Amino acid sequence: MRRITTLTLLIATGATGGCVNVTAPDKPIEINLNINVTQEVVYRLDNDAKSLIQQNPGIF
Repeated sequence: MRRITTLTLLIATGATGGCVNVTAPDKPIEINLNINVTQEVVYRLDNDAKSLIQQNPGIF
């Protein structure tokens, strides 16, 4: 009796099993990467360095 239920279960599983169909797309895959890189540099000068630069503007 146990063999019959196991066999019936296997047949039912096989009959209801789905089919998976995978196909490649017609058009190529397009990936848009819009990247905007912004960099802000903030610097502070020591008063001594600031006065040195003002006294010698040609060093830079």
